[in-house]
Amino acid sequence: MLKNLRRPAISLLFLFTCTAASANDVLPAAPAWKGKSERLIAPATDRWATVAEKSDFRESPSYADAMAYLRALDAASDLISLHSFGKSHQGRELFYVHAKKPGAGKPVVMVQAGIHAGEIDGKDAGLMLLRDIAVRGRADLLDKVDLVFIPILNVDAHENASALGRPHQRGPLMKGSRTSAQGLDLNRDYARLQSPEIAAVVKLLQAFDPALYVDLHVSDGIDYQYDVTYAFPGWGTYARSRVTADWLMTAYSADVDAALTAQGHVPAVYPSWVDENTPERGLRISAEGPRYSTGYGDFVGIPTVLVENHTMKPYKRRVLGTYVFLEQSLKTVGREGARIAQAKAQDRAARPGQLMVRWERESAPLMTRQFKGVRYESYASPASGTRELRWTGEPVTVAMPVFGVRSMHEVRLPRAWWIAAHDQDLIAALRAHGIRMEVLGEARTMNLEATRMASGKERTGLPRALKQMTLPAGSVRVPADQPFHLLAAALLEPESDDSFLAHGRFDTALPLESRLARHLLAPLADRMMEESPELRTQFQAALAQDAALAADPQARLRWWLARSPYAERAQWTYPVYAEPR
Repeated sequence: MLKNLRRPAISLLFLFTCTAASANDVLPAAPAWKGKSERLIAPATDRWATVAEKSDFRESPSYADAMAYLRALDAASDLISLHSFGKSHQGRELFYVHAKKPGAGKPVVMVQAGIHAGEIDGKDAGLMLLRDIAVRGRADLLDKVDLVFIPILNVDAHENASALGRPHQRGPLMKGSRTSAQGLDLNRDYARLQSPEIAAVVKLLQAFDPALYVDLHVSDGIDYQYDVTYAFPGWGTYARSRVTADWLMTAYSADVDAALTAQGHVPAVYPSWVDENTPERGLRISAEGPRYSTGYGDFVGIPTVLVENHTMKPYKRRVLGTYVFLEQSLKTVGREGARIAQAKAQDRAARPGQLMVRWERESAPLMTRQFKGVRYESYASPASGTRELRWTGEPVTVAMPVFGVRSMHEVRLPRAWWIAAHDQDLIAALRAHGIRMEVLGEARTMNLEATRMASGKERTGLPRALKQMTLPAGSVRVPADQPFHLLAAALLEPESDDSFLAHGRFDTALPLESRLARHLLAPLADRMMEESPELRTQFQAALAQDAALAADPQARLRWWLARSPYAERAQWTYPVYAEPR
């Protein structure tokens, strides 16, 4: 009886294992590769060989094994120290390694791996690099720069590892999940700070204010020749911190490209597709908001780079490419520290009067790029019932159109924003981001612009009106004249896609009164039209200019409601007020 009960379970396990194995089997064949960076690999018999090196890069260490390795390095070298900087959603310690030589004031390179825990190349590359710095004669890399390295940021997801994780990615054998234990994509949480992991990282950014912030990933997507690709905020073109973006796109890019190429890798700017099911449509570049690591760095004036290794390249090749990328980053920042500090200062001193908050892709290409792709063909798929793409492995170079974006809406930034004392959750959120504010010592009456809407779910077309109001002691003024002015604007301006309003904080907010029913509003509007010739003239002009208004009875009545004494109580007021310039 027991034997019969066990047989279905064994069959299910067999089926599950076969399914997991076949997912990698249908990937395009990996091209043969030999690179000089293979000399970085320690022999499997070496005392300090990592789990990846011992397994010929088939495996990657668990959280516990990685921490044990780092503790051993800490004990073996005065250059390495291991620090806790917070806890994950499930209570695991978050650690960073501080690699430095004696001496204060050196620029800091801050590197994080595993924000998407299945994309873990950076952890193994970092362990190798730290080993070589600590005990293999590469301490020279710390002569002019300090390194802060987070081996695993999304630790809960890292421990939720499976052979079924990321089936499109070639190695390692076990991969963590993309989302955190809260079900969040941590690389969408920089503005919201809903996760303890990103809240802790933001505090670390404030503590070290790095000269360079590196976020290590592995790509999704289709086949091409590049193995190490990278991107900057707004792909450089649409960066808000223009001076640091220019440095990243020139001196820094040239250095990492040369280093990777010399070691046998094929680097490029990360290709983001218009439609990866029809690659010939081209590539796209876009502006970014502060929800992403790169966007956040851009909004606070920290040079930031996103590394996206190609998912179909073997794990060994990807890890070695990451090592070379990080090694060169330390060298470049050590050489360019003064220039980077000057660029950051210039960006933080800038005071733009407007912020682009919505954009769309241009219809005409911004440029054409020579792209090292892989030829593909189509075949008839019995499963999908249509033709699907199949990669042939044949390298090709094609001219690829690259599409940019154009602004759809910009908001004018005020002199300052005000928040009443009772909205402590908003004030605490701003403080968590390091945004400067002034606290009101006593009640003050002033004229401020208020944004009113039908409910807390509105996002666009939000009018401001000047209103006299009295704010109590403890209210705060957030000046636009501060280093993190762009981040403050992105969080506080209601039409920003990363604002407190867009975060859904006020989705349940409603006006004080329900709107007047039509059977009351219509006669009220008729009386207002009769008693105010000025309003009647304005209304007739509005009808003549707007055919949609003229044809919509409800819109016509809303026009009158907006000019009635009942309008204010029939709207909800966004609890952030603007001090006009």
